[in-house]
Amino acid sequence: MQKKWNILPVDTAKTLSIQEALKVNKALCAMLVQRGIDTFEKAKHYFRPELSDLHSPWLMKDMHKAVERILSAFDSKEKMLVFGDYDVDGTTSVAAMFQFIQNIYPAVEFYIPHRYKEGYGVSKIGIDYAHSQGITLIISLDCGIKSTDLIAYAKTLGIDFVVCDHHMPDKILPNAVAILNAKQVDCTYPYKELCGCGVGFKLMQALAEKLQLPDSSYLQYLDLVATAIAADIVPMTGENRILAYYGVKKVNENPCAGIKALMILGGVKKEMHITNLVFVIAPRINAAGRMDDAKKAVQLFIEQDPEKAMELAGLLHSDNTDRREADSSITQEALALLEADESLKNKKTTVVYQPHWHKGVVGIVASRLIETYYRPTIVLTLNDGIVGGSARSVTKFNLYEAIHACREHLLGYGGHFAAAGMTLLPEQVIPFANAFEKVVAETITEDALIPEIIIDAEIKLADITMGLYKLMSQMEPFGPDNMRPVFITRKVMETGFSRILKEQHIRFVVKQGDIIVNGIAFNMADKFSLLQMNEPVDIVYTLELNEWNNETNIQLRVIDMKLSFD
Repeated sequence: MQKKWNILPVDTAKTLSIQEALKVNKALCAMLVQRGIDTFEKAKHYFRPELSDLHSPWLMKDMHKAVERILSAFDSKEKMLVFGDYDVDGTTSVAAMFQFIQNIYPAVEFYIPHRYKEGYGVSKIGIDYAHSQGITLIISLDCGIKSTDLIAYAKTLGIDFVVCDHHMPDKILPNAVAILNAKQVDCTYPYKELCGCGVGFKLMQALAEKLQLPDSSYLQYLDLVATAIAADIVPMTGENRILAYYGVKKVNENPCAGIKALMILGGVKKEMHITNLVFVIAPRINAAGRMDDAKKAVQLFIEQDPEKAMELAGLLHSDNTDRREADSSITQEALALLEADESLKNKKTTVVYQPHWHKGVVGIVASRLIETYYRPTIVLTLNDGIVGGSARSVTKFNLYEAIHACREHLLGYGGHFAAAGMTLLPEQVIPFANAFEKVVAETITEDALIPEIIIDAEIKLADITMGLYKLMSQMEPFGPDNMRPVFITRKVMETGFSRILKEQHIRFVVKQGDIIVNGIAFNMADKFSLLQMNEPVDIVYTLELNEWNNETNIQLRVIDMKLSFD
């Protein structure tokens, strides 16, 4: 699939100014300016994050109310419940908050709703369980902001809610004792992009200050907070970057028994980075909720005994193996359906449905299909007579609005710009697919149907030094709004030593002038013919370290290439 290359513009004046202040590589300075780091002071905070730079939790709307209600529960010896969603953000939030409170106060339980029996967020089954146990205060994490009716129902049973959430609030808010969500229109908290676990962290921070507990009482959960930040794909800026930086540090130095066990099962032998949390730890946590019951993830994170933690991690690891098998087989089936149906070739959308597909992986499959057919995609399956599915979008298209426009065919739906879910009756699958295609075809631009690579800077192969790599490494942790730098180098030549690996990948050996550099390109064997033409090529890549025979060298991770044009 041909991709569009978008090279970010360089603000020359600001770049020269910060280069003068920092005395480092010009290309790196240009990238800093692109990320809003255009003064020495900003660069200092960026390269040297400090926990002291975190905002006071008391700046968040309703924080005083939340702390007072929790302390009142302690004083009155009420039973409390920590309630969270079944994904990484929810389970890490619950594990951190549950342990924090349990270290202070014994009458606390945790609850994770079952993905298929209860659905997303606060559930009636969960509230009824709380009532049956005599619980009078629920702290919801990573959910609750949209649970107006359910929180009102809980009120009739004598149950109060403290909501800790980060999703966009509706105009009508639930009748909770306190709502901690920086996205509320009247909340003046300076940083708006915390994940659910991050909001829970601020509540723990406030409680610790009020109770005069040591900072370690809540900082010990930074490994869980970093895992949530990584998995929830929130901006890697401001407080998220500080929390992720120190959370990854804790993962490497002193992780909880659960994360350590997942690292062992995931085969991690080197230093952990945020990408390891995204691709090694997070999928195993998510698999618990996708394939079975996410309570196991919380049990893993609160387990202190390393042997028991390994047993629990083994269950998550097994779930992830099942998830990968289901993901792979369903993706292959879906691609075969698409390839066999000529009518789908010219469409602006992909909608596929098979009643036997596993509900837990349809969102992942939708993302996989976009890698081949870059267009808004919905994957549907059948469960208890109701069709359910997940949708994923391309970068520049508002998926939620398109699904909202087709709501007459749906029983229910929810989501945001890039991802959504829906339920419908089996007889509505074809009418819905047709309506979705019509809405998307009328509203999407041709530009949005071409995948785009954002390129930070143009450099020469001679610029690639260990000094540049070490400076670039100090830009970690990487994530949205602070992505790993992507470079372009023009007019490089094949040396004659590049080759195809395993019929899928390319091992690059390219040169520019007298400089020869090695690289790897995964799943790009179809472009090997460009190298064989013995013509100059432009390559787009990131930098990484390659360790071989006790030697460490910088190599290119090639993303794309084209023939050079003068």
